Amino acid sequence: MDILKLCVFSLILLKFHYISAEFFKRDVIELEKGPEDVAWVVQLSDLHFSVHHPERALSFEKIVGPALSMINPSLVFITGDLTDGKSKDLLTMKQDEEEWLEYQKVLDNVIKKSGLKKNVFYDLRGNHDIFGVPAIGGSFDFYSKYSINGQLKRSGLVNSVTIQTGERSIQFVGFESITSLGLRGPTNLFGHPTDQLLDEISSELSVLDSQPAKPVIKIAYGHFPLSFSAVSQSGRTLKETFLTHNLSAYLCGHLHTKFGKNLKRHHESNQHPLYSKHLLQLNGHGSLPNISKTCSDEATEFKEFWEWEMGDWRKSRAMRILSIDRGWMSFVDVDFKLGAKNVIILPTFPLDSRFTLERSFHKCKVESLNLNSIRALVFSSSPVVSVVARIYDSRPGNLVTVLETPMKRNEDSTSRGNLYTCPWNFNAFEDPSPDRFLLQIEAVDIEGRSTLTELRPFSVGGLRARLSWNWKEFMVMGCQWEALYFPILWLFYLLTLPILVFPKAIFVFLRKQYTYKSLVGNRKLVTYVAWILSELYNLPLVWFSIIVYLFYLILCPWLSGQVFTEGGEKGYMTYRGWVLRFNEREKLDFHGFPDIMVVVLPHLYFVVLPTIIVIGALVAERAVFQDHLRALSAKKEDDYLVKSNVSAPTSGRNKTLTLRHRRWIRKMLLLISLAICWKHFLNCRALIKAYAMNPFIHFPVYSMSIPLLLTYTIYKTSRAE
Repeated sequence: MDILKLCVFSLILLKFHYISAEFFKRDVIELEKGPEDVAWVVQLSDLHFSVHHPERALSFEKIVGPALSMINPSLVFITGDLTDGKSKDLLTMKQDEEEWLEYQKVLDNVIKKSGLKKNVFYDLRGNHDIFGVPAIGGSFDFYSKYSINGQLKRSGLVNSVTIQTGERSIQFVGFESITSLGLRGPTNLFGHPTDQLLDEISSELSVLDSQPAKPVIKIAYGHFPLSFSAVSQSGRTLKETFLTHNLSAYLCGHLHTKFGKNLKRHHESNQHPLYSKHLLQLNGHGSLPNISKTCSDEATEFKEFWEWEMGDWRKSRAMRILSIDRGWMSFVDVDFKLGAKNVIILPTFPLDSRFTLERSFHKCKVESLNLNSIRALVFSSSPVVSVVARIYDSRPGNLVTVLETPMKRNEDSTSRGNLYTCPWNFNAFEDPSPDRFLLQIEAVDIEGRSTLTELRPFSVGGLRARLSWNWKEFMVMGCQWEALYFPILWLFYLLTLPILVFPKAIFVFLRKQYTYKSLVGNRKLVTYVAWILSELYNLPLVWFSIIVYLFYLILCPWLSGQVFTEGGEKGYMTYRGWVLRFNEREKLDFHGFPDIMVVVLPHLYFVVLPTIIVIGALVAERAVFQDHLRALSAKKEDDYLVKSNVSAPTSGRNKTLTLRHRRWIRKMLLLISLAICWKHFLNCRALIKAYAMNPFIHFPVYSMSIPLLLTYTIYKTSRAE
C-alpha cells in the first residue's frame, strides 16, 4: 500500500513538474560533447523582411543557413523586427501578411540548411511586428501564427532556456516588452515593460538561485535597449530587475548600426548620482573597476551587467556569436555584407578588456589554471591547417610583436566545434593599462585563405578599458529618453511662454516703450530682447495667436487618426499619448507614452520655436527699415537734387526703392520661413500617411497654424507703416 501511495505521489509530482515547465516555458539543453564547459549561441536581429525589399530575405536564406551549419550553435535568438510592416514610401506602418508568409518560408529553409533542430530557434516581437495590431492573438497578430515561437506554442511574453555544461548553468531569459495595444508607427518606438512582466522576468531569473552546487550565468535577451524602455506603472525598470538578479548581459537590437557600431553600455549599481536618476550616462564603460578589492570585500561587491545592442540584418547583414567559456563571455559581430564567410574566429580568452565584468576577475573566484592558455573558437567551412596567436605591445607608440605562437586544436572526435588553445605566461602581461596589449589570431584554411581577427585589447587583471561614444551613440544609448521627455518638453515652454508673456505685463504696468533708438548706447541682450518683443506687441494678433497656439498644444488634442491596421476605432493624440477610450473609472487612458515624443519634440523645437524666432526677426527687421526711412526723409537733399537734376518726389521714390532692394536680411528670413513650412509640410504628410488623416478635418489647428502665422507676419512686415 505504501508503495502504491509512493507511486501515485511520484506521478503527481511528475505531472506537476511537467505542467510548471510548460507554463513557464522553460527548456533545458544538456551539452554532452566537447569542448568541455564551452557553449556558444547566435543572435540575429532586425531582419525587416519586406515586400518592397525582397533582397533582405534572399540574402538571409542564402547566407544564414550555411553559416549556422558551420557555427553549430546551441541556440539561435532572433531579437525582434522580423518583418518591416512599412509601405514603400516608409510612411504607412501596419501589418502585411505577405511579409509574414515570406518570413515563415525563409526560416523553414534556413533551419533545414543549418541542420539544427527547430526548437533551438527563439524569435520574439519587435515594435515593427506589432504595428497596427489591436490585440495580441487577434486577426492581425500574424506573429502568433507564422513565427517560430508561435508555431512551437511559446505563447508567453517570457521564455527561458538553460544550457547545462556539466560545470555550470547558463540561463537565457527572453522577453517581449511590446505595448499592449500595437499602435501604428511612428508613435510605437519604445518598450513598455509592465509590473506583471517584470515579476515574470524576476521569477525566471531566480529559478536557479536555489542550486548552490553549480554556478549560474544569467543572460537576458529582448528587442528594446534600456534607453528606449519605459518604466512600469509603479516606477520599476528593467535595469533594476537585472541588477537585482545578478544578470551578466542583456542582448538586444532595435537601433541598427546607422547610429554606430559601439552601441554597448555597462550598467552598475553604484553609479554617479545623476546616473541613478536614469537620465543619462556619458560613456559606455561607466565607472572603471576597483582592482584593490580583497576577499573581504566580497560582501560589498556591487552588481553590474553589460548591455550589448548588436545592429541589424536589414542593411548591415550582421550576426553575433556569443560564447561562454568557463563562465567568461566573449562575442564577435560578423559582417556578411560582402557575402558568406569561410572562416570565423572567436577569441574566448583573454577577454576583450572593453567588455569585462569586474566580478569575473574577483580575486577569490579566479583560479590561475583558468588563465594559463590563450583560447579561441574557430568555425570553418573547410579544414584549417594553422592557427596562430599574436600579442602586440602598443606602449612604444607603434605595435611591437611580443608573442607569436601556434595554437593547437583540442582533440575530440565528438566535438561540437573546434577550440584552439596555446599555453602562455599570463604573468608577463600584467599591466596597469587595460589596453596596452592587443591580441590577434590568424587562421589559414586548406585553400590558403587567411582570416584575421580585429586587434582586441586585453587585461589579465580584469581592468576595463574605456569605451567612448560618438554623439549619435550617446544620443541613443546614453540618454534615458522616457525620463528626459518631460524635462525637454517643459524646457521649451520655459524658453517661450515667460519671454512672450511677462514683458508684456511689465510694459503695460510701466507704460514703457522700447524702440530701435533705445539700442543706441545700450546694446545689451536684455535691451535687444525687450525691443524685439515691443515690436512684436505692435502686431497684437500675431502675439496673441502664438500664445493661444502654445496653450492649445498643452490643453487640446493635436490630431486624430486610424491607429490600427484596418478598421477599429480612431484615437486622438495629445502630448501625453494616444487616447482610444475611457478606462473603467471613466478616466482618460493614455497609450504610446513616451513614444509620441517623436512627433511632439520635433514639432516644438524644429517648427514652433524657429517660427517664433523668425517672427521676432521679421518685426525687428521692419522696425530697422522704418527707422532708415525716417532718417532719409529728415535729411536735406538740395545737393543731391542739384547734382542729379531730379525732382524731390522722384528722388524719394528712388531711395525708398533702393532700400527695399537692400533688405537682404528680410530675404534670408523669407527663405528660412519657406524651410520651416517645408519641414512642417513633411511632418504633416508623414502623419497623414501614417494615420489615414485629412489635415482639414483631423488636425486643422496643428497643420494650418504655423503657415498662417508666418504668412500673416510676412504680409504685415512687408512695408513700413
